[in-house]
Amino acid sequence: MVPKPKITLYLDTVSPFAYEAYHILRNDPIFKNVDIKYVPIFLGGLMNKCSNTPPIKIKNKDKWINVERLRWAHAFSVPIVTDMPPNFPPNTLPVQRVLAGIEASSSFSSQSQSQSAVIAALDALYKSYWALGQPIYEPAQLRSVLASCLGGEEAADKVLGAAQTAEVKQRLVENTDKAFAEGAFGLPWFTCTNTKGETEGFWGVDHLGQVVRFLGLDKEVSGNGGWKSVL
Repeated sequence: MVPKPKITLYLDTVSPFAYEAYHILRNDPIFKNVDIKYVPIFLGGLMNKCSNTPPIKIKNKDKWINVERLRWAHAFSVPIVTDMPPNFPPNTLPVQRVLAGIEASSSFSSQSQSQSAVIAALDALYKSYWALGQPIYEPAQLRSVLASCLGGEEAADKVLGAAQTAEVKQRLVENTDKAFAEGAFGLPWFTCTNTKGETEGFWGVDHLGQVVRFLGLDKEVSGNGGWKSVL
């Protein structure tokens, strides 16, 4: 049996382009037969490891980011706020630790169950922050969003508490270190393995066309306007 192509998508909720990549992978039928794993990292930590300057601090690029994110959102029909969320970019360390805690939770009996919970949290957090412009980095809003997707306030409080433990903090560090080891210097970062067993890394939502070609999915592309932009 030919193995399925695989994608590991490293992400941080602060990145609009990681959000767009996530939304496309989650919703575009071209990826329906791809095994996809979503891994939370801390973008600030990755940038420090790379000695990389945050885009928001680069003159002209800070303005370009806002234009470019809207272009890609329009091309792939990704719901996103027109104006940047208030106080952008926020410190997403608490949010990312929550996601790492969900990923590492011993309450799940399998990796698939863990991924399902991570996806549920990412769906809710991304919608709140990038589609509705709500401040998920504020404790009350974060707790409210988690309660809505994890089954109530008790479950939300459990993951919020776990996020403060040394084990979960280390998990986020390890995820970030792994992304760096695989070549990441920014987000979104895709580590892809095709049906031949070959593995390559790709950076940026604007390189999704290269991801599709590498995985042998380009023949399945429909007339979607977004794919016309990258293929």
